[in-house]
Amino acid sequence: MQRSLAGRRLVVTGAARGIGEKVARLAAARGARVALIGLEPDRLRTLAADLGPTACWREADVRDGSALRSAIDDCAEVMGGVDFLVANAGVAAYGTVRQMDEASFDRVVDINLNGVFRTLKHATPHLERTGGHVLVIASALSFMPLAGLASYGASKAGVEMLTLGYRQEVARLGVTVGVVHPSWIDTDLVRGAEADLPSFQGIREQLPYPGNVTTSVDEAAAAIVDGLARRRARVYVPRAVAVANWAKGAVNSPLAWPWARRFAAKMVPALEREVEALGRHDQLAPGADNRPAQHRPTGSA
Repeated sequence: MQRSLAGRRLVVTGAARGIGEKVARLAAARGARVALIGLEPDRLRTLAADLGPTACWREADVRDGSALRSAIDDCAEVMGGVDFLVANAGVAAYGTVRQMDEASFDRVVDINLNGVFRTLKHATPHLERTGGHVLVIASALSFMPLAGLASYGASKAGVEMLTLGYRQEVARLGVTVGVVHPSWIDTDLVRGAEADLPSFQGIREQLPYPGNVTTSVDEAAAAIVDGLARRRARVYVPRAVAVANWAKGAVNSPLAWPWARRFAAKMVPALEREVEALGRHDQLAPGADNRPAQHRPTGSA
């Protein structure tokens, strides 16, 4: 049975597209007042209009702490407080460690990890006042390494540890915290990677379940909004990702290494060739504002 969010006040970062947009729409449909934070102002403005007069939006980059703090404070003032937060802004980059340029790696970590730190830091005073609940979007790759996505996996593993540490710190304040672990979600990020890198789909198809399936963004958003309403500590999308978390010791053990080594030896050369032919490492979401400061909707494992 769905729990009503009537009157609850939610802030979503990375709200212009993908998971963030769908979470905002579904939460609003269940009665929440929603504040949208992101970079694509035209999309945010349109989304806020669709959600109705109680919705608001602010343009801010999660890499800019001052702008992000102002955006969160403004949203809290407009709504009269913050009950829920979904820290969703995230990006991926193409290439292996040896071929990726330093700027692209830095960008992934600064948005995915440092951006979550800034979001949590500046939202905490508002969440403390309401005894709020936070969901941070991590990934199945927080505990499942995958060749070609080392930068993304490193950032998301860091996000998980940051969030779990933060959970301990704010428990005494009455704030509860959860981590979301999506696998592949049907968003611009995943579709863009498949369009840019033909081998990407082949890599995913050869992974063990649930790494070889794609979940709809609607299903992912429903799990996240339900996680907010129930103040869940973990949300897995699909639920089978939980098994990978529980079994991460085995996944990363010497017993699994021969398979992982063969898999990477087969897949990585083609992936590297495609990245070189593409001529860039930053992933550009279709139709998005591709300024260097842009953060994209999280949507892959």
